[in-house]
Amino acid sequence: MSRGLRNNNPGNIRRSGVRYKGEVVPSQDVCFKQFQSLAYGYRAIFVLLDTYRRRYGLTTIRQMLNRYAPPEENFTEGYIRFVSHKTGIAPDEVVDTRSERDMIAFVMAISEIENGVSASRRDVEEGWRLFVE
Repeated sequence: MSRGLRNNNPGNIRRSGVRYKGEVVPSQDVCFKQFQSLAYGYRAIFVLLDTYRRRYGLTTIRQMLNRYAPPEENFTEGYIRFVSHKTGIAPDEVVDTRSERDMIAFVMAISEIENGVSASRRDVEEGWRLFVE
């Protein structure tokens, strides 16, 4: 099982001062956050991507993933191509972070690339429900 799934952090969100609902504090992982459930881990990805749009004006898969998975640490162009292919959203097309249809697919693709296995749609949808409530 991947580290992200063990931590209920399918987006491999790094430890930081930002606190999310359902986060386990302190995390037992020295680098990454841990969550109470996968649904809370997925919720954190939705929150993070929505924050990118609201706070930083990042509105496309390319812009968001260049921040989420920066080229200094990742093969970002490959990441962008994978997510674009999985979602059917062009890399430079505006993504509505409040669109369930777009964001479920976006987060499922992130989880798959981060963990090497397909995400459970049910868990991602539960994370979406936690995000919009």
